[in-house]
Amino acid sequence: MELIKQNFSIKDLENLTGIKAHTIRIWEKRYNILNPDRTATNIRTYDSSNLQKLLNISFLNEHGYKISRISKLNDEEINKMVKNINAKASNENRALNALKLSMINFDEELFNTTYEGLRKDKSFREVFHQVFLPFLGNIGMLWQTDTIKPIHEHFIVDLIKQKIYLHLAEIKKTNKPTRDRLYVLFLPENEIHDIGIIYLYYELIYNHRNAIYLGPSLPLSDLSYLIERHEDICFLSYFTTSPVNINTFIKEFEKQVCRKKNYELLLFGQKLKEVDTQNFPPFIKKFDNLNQFLLSL
Repeated sequence: MELIKQNFSIKDLENLTGIKAHTIRIWEKRYNILNPDRTATNIRTYDSSNLQKLLNISFLNEHGYKISRISKLNDEEINKMVKNINAKASNENRALNALKLSMINFDEELFNTTYEGLRKDKSFREVFHQVFLPFLGNIGMLWQTDTIKPIHEHFIVDLIKQKIYLHLAEIKKTNKPTRDRLYVLFLPENEIHDIGIIYLYYELIYNHRNAIYLGPSLPLSDLSYLIERHEDICFLSYFTTSPVNINTFIKEFEKQVCRKKNYELLLFGQKLKEVDTQNFPPFIKKFDNLNQFLLSL
Protein backbone atom coordinates (compact mmCIF):
# COMPACT_ATOMS: atom_id res chain seq x y z
CA MET A 1 0.00 0.00 0.00
CA GLU A 2 2.92 2.39 0.47
CA LEU A 3 3.19 2.62 -3.33
CA ILE A 4 -0.28 4.12 -3.70
CA LYS A 5 -0.28 7.86 -4.14
CA GLN A 6 -2.48 9.19 -1.36
CA ASN A 7 -2.07 12.95 -1.68
CA PHE A 8 -2.30 15.24 -4.69
CA SER A 9 -1.44 18.86 -5.28
CA ILE A 10 -3.94 21.20 -6.91
CA LYS A 11 -1.77 21.02 -10.03
CA ASP A 12 -2.13 17.22 -10.01
CA LEU A 13 -5.92 17.64 -9.90
CA GLU A 14 -5.76 20.06 -12.83
CA ASN A 15 -3.73 17.59 -14.89
CA LEU A 16 -5.92 14.62 -14.01
CA THR A 17 -9.34 16.25 -14.40
CA GLY A 18 -8.74 18.98 -16.96
CA ILE A 19 -10.20 21.60 -14.59
CA LYS A 20 -7.95 24.62 -14.14
CA ALA A 21 -6.45 25.11 -10.68
CA HIS A 22 -7.96 28.61 -10.56
CA THR A 23 -11.43 27.15 -11.16
CA ILE A 24 -10.91 24.47 -8.49
CA ARG A 25 -10.01 27.17 -5.97
CA ILE A 26 -13.14 29.16 -6.87
CA TRP A 27 -15.35 26.07 -6.57
CA GLU A 28 -13.80 25.27 -3.20
CA LYS A 29 -14.36 28.78 -1.85
CA ARG A 30 -17.80 29.35 -3.33
CA TYR A 31 -19.35 25.87 -3.17
CA ASN A 32 -17.21 23.99 -0.65
CA ILE A 33 -17.04 20.97 -2.98
CA LEU A 34 -13.68 19.64 -1.72
CA ASN A 35 -12.04 19.30 1.66
CA PRO A 36 -8.29 19.67 1.20
CA ASP A 37 -5.77 19.24 3.97
CA ARG A 38 -2.96 21.71 4.34
CA THR A 39 0.73 21.20 4.91
CA ALA A 40 2.75 22.97 7.58
CA THR A 41 3.47 25.63 4.96
CA ASN A 42 -0.28 26.05 4.21
CA ILE A 43 -0.20 24.28 0.81
CA ARG A 44 -3.38 22.46 -0.19
CA THR A 45 -3.22 18.66 -0.54
CA TYR A 46 -6.05 16.39 -1.67
CA ASP A 47 -6.70 12.72 -0.98
CA SER A 48 -8.02 10.10 -3.42
CA SER A 49 -11.65 10.70 -2.38
CA ASN A 50 -11.26 14.36 -3.39
CA LEU A 51 -9.81 13.21 -6.73
CA GLN A 52 -12.70 10.79 -7.28
CA LYS A 53 -15.28 13.48 -6.49
CA LEU A 54 -13.64 16.05 -8.77
CA LEU A 55 -13.46 13.55 -11.63
CA ASN A 56 -17.19 12.94 -11.24
CA ILE A 57 -17.91 16.68 -11.02
CA SER A 58 -15.82 17.27 -14.14
CA PHE A 59 -17.78 14.53 -15.91
CA LEU A 60 -21.14 16.06 -15.00
CA ASN A 61 -19.99 19.57 -15.81
CA GLU A 62 -18.90 18.47 -19.29
CA HIS A 63 -22.41 17.12 -19.84
CA GLY A 64 -24.23 20.33 -19.08
CA TYR A 65 -24.70 20.24 -15.32
CA LYS A 66 -23.83 23.55 -13.63
CA ILE A 67 -21.52 23.52 -10.65
CA SER A 68 -24.14 25.41 -8.63
CA ARG A 69 -26.47 22.43 -9.01
CA ILE A 70 -23.81 19.75 -8.51
CA SER A 71 -22.60 21.42 -5.29
CA LYS A 72 -26.01 20.85 -3.67
CA LEU A 73 -25.68 17.06 -4.12
CA ASN A 74 -23.98 14.71 -1.69
CA ASP A 75 -21.37 12.20 -2.83
CA GLU A 76 -23.91 9.37 -3.21
CA GLU A 77 -26.18 11.53 -5.35
CA ILE A 78 -23.26 12.62 -7.54
CA ASN A 79 -22.20 9.01 -8.08
CA LYS A 80 -25.77 8.00 -8.92
CA MET A 81 -26.11 10.84 -11.43
CA VAL A 82 -22.88 9.82 -13.13
CA LYS A 83 -24.09 6.23 -13.45
CA ASN A 84 -27.38 7.37 -14.94
CA ILE A 85 -25.75 9.15 -17.86
CA ASN A 86 -25.62 6.38 -20.43
CA ALA A 87 -24.77 8.11 -23.70
CA LYS A 88 -21.95 6.54 -25.68
CA ALA A 89 -19.56 9.44 -25.17
CA SER A 90 -20.38 9.44 -21.48
CA ASN A 91 -19.40 5.80 -21.13
CA GLU A 92 -16.06 6.56 -22.73
CA ASN A 93 -15.41 9.59 -20.53
CA ARG A 94 -16.40 7.69 -17.42
CA ALA A 95 -14.07 4.88 -18.45
CA LEU A 96 -11.19 7.33 -18.90
CA ASN A 97 -11.72 8.63 -15.36
CA ALA A 98 -11.86 5.08 -14.01
CA LEU A 99 -8.63 4.19 -15.81
CA LYS A 100 -6.92 7.20 -14.25
CA LEU A 101 -8.00 6.07 -10.79
CA SER A 102 -6.94 2.50 -11.54
CA MET A 103 -3.48 3.75 -12.54
CA ILE A 104 -3.06 6.11 -9.59
CA ASN A 105 -4.15 3.47 -7.05
CA PHE A 106 -2.61 0.41 -8.77
CA ASP A 107 -6.11 -1.07 -8.85
CA GLU A 108 -6.17 -4.00 -11.28
CA GLU A 109 -9.71 -4.95 -10.32
CA LEU A 110 -11.01 -1.49 -11.29
CA PHE A 111 -9.15 -1.72 -14.60
CA ASN A 112 -10.71 -5.09 -15.42
CA THR A 113 -14.19 -4.00 -14.33
CA THR A 114 -13.92 -0.89 -16.51
CA TYR A 115 -12.68 -2.91 -19.46
CA GLU A 116 -15.42 -5.53 -19.18
CA GLY A 117 -18.01 -2.76 -19.00
CA LEU A 118 -16.70 -1.28 -22.24
CA ARG A 119 -16.70 -4.68 -23.94
CA LYS A 120 -20.44 -5.08 -23.39
CA ASP A 121 -21.12 -2.91 -26.44
CA LYS A 122 -17.71 -2.45 -28.07
CA SER A 123 -15.28 -4.69 -29.87
CA PHE A 124 -11.70 -4.86 -28.62
CA ARG A 125 -10.57 -2.65 -31.52
CA GLU A 126 -13.22 -0.05 -30.64
CA VAL A 127 -12.09 -0.04 -27.01
CA PHE A 128 -8.49 0.43 -28.06
CA HIS A 129 -9.16 3.22 -30.57
CA GLN A 130 -11.86 5.08 -28.64
CA VAL A 131 -10.60 4.69 -25.07
CA PHE A 132 -7.10 3.24 -24.73
CA LEU A 133 -5.46 5.46 -27.37
CA PRO A 134 -6.76 8.75 -25.87
CA PHE A 135 -5.82 7.46 -22.42
CA LEU A 136 -2.28 6.53 -23.48
CA GLY A 137 -1.88 9.97 -25.00
CA ASN A 138 -2.95 11.51 -21.70
CA ILE A 139 -0.45 9.38 -19.78
CA GLY A 140 2.41 11.07 -21.62
CA MET A 141 1.24 14.49 -20.46
CA LEU A 142 0.73 13.32 -16.88
CA TRP A 143 4.23 11.85 -16.80
CA GLN A 144 5.82 15.00 -18.24
CA THR A 145 4.10 17.19 -15.64
CA ASP A 146 5.23 14.86 -12.82
CA THR A 147 1.62 14.07 -11.89
CA ILE A 148 2.43 10.37 -12.19
CA LYS A 149 5.66 8.41 -11.90
CA PRO A 150 7.09 5.77 -14.29
CA ILE A 151 5.77 3.07 -11.95
CA HIS A 152 2.19 4.21 -12.66
CA GLU A 153 2.77 4.14 -16.40
CA HIS A 154 4.39 0.69 -16.27
CA PHE A 155 1.47 -0.70 -14.25
CA ILE A 156 -1.34 0.47 -16.52
CA VAL A 157 0.49 -0.09 -19.82
CA ASP A 158 1.20 -3.68 -18.85
CA LEU A 159 -2.50 -4.28 -18.14
CA ILE A 160 -3.41 -2.91 -21.57
CA LYS A 161 -0.74 -5.08 -23.21
CA GLN A 162 -2.24 -8.13 -21.53
CA LYS A 163 -5.53 -7.40 -23.31
CA ILE A 164 -3.76 -6.97 -26.65
CA TYR A 165 -1.98 -10.32 -26.28
CA LEU A 166 -5.20 -12.02 -25.21
CA HIS A 167 -7.06 -10.91 -28.34
CA LEU A 168 -4.01 -11.46 -30.51
CA ALA A 169 -3.96 -15.11 -29.49
CA GLU A 170 -7.67 -15.40 -30.34
CA ILE A 171 -7.51 -13.90 -33.84
CA LYS A 172 -4.41 -15.91 -34.76
CA LYS A 173 -6.63 -18.98 -34.67
CA THR A 174 -8.96 -17.64 -37.36
CA ASN A 175 -7.31 -14.80 -39.30
CA LYS A 176 -4.91 -16.59 -41.61
CA PRO A 177 -2.63 -14.60 -43.97
CA THR A 178 -4.01 -13.99 -47.45
CA ARG A 179 -0.82 -12.44 -48.90
CA ASP A 180 2.77 -13.57 -49.17
CA ARG A 181 4.45 -10.33 -48.09
CA LEU A 182 6.01 -10.64 -44.63
CA TYR A 183 5.75 -7.70 -42.24
CA VAL A 184 8.62 -7.77 -39.76
CA LEU A 185 8.11 -5.65 -36.65
CA PHE A 186 10.97 -4.73 -34.32
CA LEU A 187 12.20 -2.00 -32.00
CA PRO A 188 15.68 -0.50 -32.37
CA GLU A 189 18.41 -1.02 -29.81
CA ASN A 190 17.68 0.54 -26.41
CA GLU A 191 14.00 1.03 -27.26
CA ILE A 192 11.73 -0.81 -24.82
CA HIS A 193 8.40 1.04 -25.21
CA ASP A 194 6.55 -1.66 -27.09
CA ILE A 195 2.80 -1.16 -26.65
CA GLY A 196 2.52 0.75 -29.94
CA ILE A 197 4.25 -1.85 -32.04
CA ILE A 198 2.45 -4.73 -30.33
CA TYR A 199 -0.86 -3.16 -31.32
CA LEU A 200 0.43 -2.66 -34.88
CA TYR A 201 1.18 -6.39 -34.87
CA TYR A 202 -2.39 -7.08 -33.75
CA GLU A 203 -3.80 -4.94 -36.57
CA LEU A 204 -1.71 -6.71 -39.19
CA ILE A 205 -2.93 -10.12 -38.02
CA TYR A 206 -6.50 -8.78 -37.81
CA ASN A 207 -6.21 -7.67 -41.44
CA HIS A 208 -4.97 -11.11 -42.55
CA ARG A 209 -1.37 -10.05 -43.13
CA ASN A 210 1.65 -12.28 -42.67
CA ALA A 211 3.55 -10.72 -39.75
CA ILE A 212 6.07 -11.47 -37.02
CA TYR A 213 7.23 -9.37 -34.08
CA LEU A 214 10.88 -9.71 -33.06
CA GLY A 215 10.71 -7.75 -29.82
CA PRO A 216 12.44 -4.70 -28.32
CA SER A 217 16.06 -3.54 -28.60
CA LEU A 218 16.99 -5.57 -31.69
CA PRO A 219 20.36 -5.06 -33.43
CA LEU A 220 19.89 -4.32 -37.13
CA SER A 221 22.49 -6.94 -38.00
CA ASP A 222 20.09 -9.66 -36.79
CA LEU A 223 17.64 -8.83 -39.58
CA SER A 224 19.97 -10.41 -42.14
CA TYR A 225 18.79 -13.87 -41.05
CA LEU A 226 15.29 -13.06 -42.31
CA ILE A 227 16.51 -11.61 -45.59
CA GLU A 228 18.09 -14.95 -46.42
CA ARG A 229 14.74 -16.72 -46.00
CA HIS A 230 12.15 -14.30 -47.39
CA GLU A 231 12.16 -12.19 -50.53
CA ASP A 232 9.12 -9.94 -50.03
CA ILE A 233 9.67 -8.23 -46.66
CA CYS A 234 8.42 -4.97 -45.23
CA PHE A 235 9.99 -3.80 -41.96
CA LEU A 236 8.17 -1.77 -39.29
CA SER A 237 9.66 0.01 -36.29
CA TYR A 238 8.42 2.35 -33.58
CA PHE A 239 10.55 5.17 -32.13
CA THR A 240 9.61 6.52 -28.70
CA THR A 241 12.97 7.27 -27.04
CA SER A 242 15.44 5.59 -29.39
CA PRO A 243 17.44 5.74 -31.61
CA VAL A 244 19.35 8.80 -30.46
CA ASN A 245 19.96 9.88 -34.07
CA ILE A 246 17.31 8.76 -36.55
CA ASN A 247 19.32 9.66 -39.64
CA THR A 248 22.23 7.56 -38.38
CA PHE A 249 19.82 4.66 -37.80
CA ILE A 250 18.53 4.95 -41.39
CA LYS A 251 22.05 4.92 -42.79
CA GLU A 252 22.80 1.83 -40.72
CA PHE A 253 19.57 0.20 -41.95
CA GLU A 254 20.68 0.78 -45.54
CA LYS A 255 24.12 -0.65 -44.75
CA GLN A 256 23.00 -3.70 -42.78
CA VAL A 257 19.70 -4.60 -44.46
CA CYS A 258 19.65 -3.10 -47.95
CA ARG A 259 22.87 -4.58 -49.27
CA LYS A 260 21.23 -6.38 -52.19
CA LYS A 261 18.03 -4.37 -52.59
CA ASN A 262 16.05 -1.67 -50.83
CA TYR A 263 13.55 -3.05 -48.34
CA GLU A 264 10.59 -0.91 -47.34
CA LEU A 265 10.81 0.43 -43.80
CA LEU A 266 7.70 1.90 -42.15
CA LEU A 267 8.33 4.15 -39.16
CA PHE A 268 6.05 5.26 -36.34
CA GLY A 269 6.40 7.11 -33.05
CA GLN A 270 6.77 10.42 -31.28
CA LYS A 271 10.51 10.66 -31.83
CA LEU A 272 10.00 11.15 -35.56
CA LYS A 273 8.82 14.69 -34.79
CA GLU A 274 12.45 15.56 -34.06
CA VAL A 275 13.66 14.97 -37.62
CA ASP A 276 12.92 16.30 -41.12
CA THR A 277 11.54 13.25 -42.92
CA GLN A 278 11.49 14.91 -46.34
CA ASN A 279 15.08 13.76 -46.91
CA PHE A 280 14.34 10.12 -46.15
CA PRO A 281 15.05 7.62 -48.95
CA PRO A 282 11.89 6.78 -50.94
CA PHE A 283 11.65 3.26 -49.49
CA ILE A 284 11.31 4.65 -45.96
CA LYS A 285 7.87 5.94 -44.98
CA LYS A 286 6.72 7.77 -41.87
CA PHE A 287 3.20 7.41 -40.47
CA ASP A 288 1.80 10.10 -38.19
CA ASN A 289 -0.93 7.94 -36.70
CA LEU A 290 -2.42 4.48 -36.67
CA ASN A 291 -5.40 5.27 -38.92
CA GLN A 292 -3.09 6.58 -41.64
CA PHE A 293 -1.33 3.23 -41.66
CA LEU A 294 -4.54 1.18 -41.62
CA LEU A 295 -5.85 3.04 -44.67
CA SER A 296 -2.68 2.06 -46.53
CA LEU A 297 -3.14 -1.68 -46.00
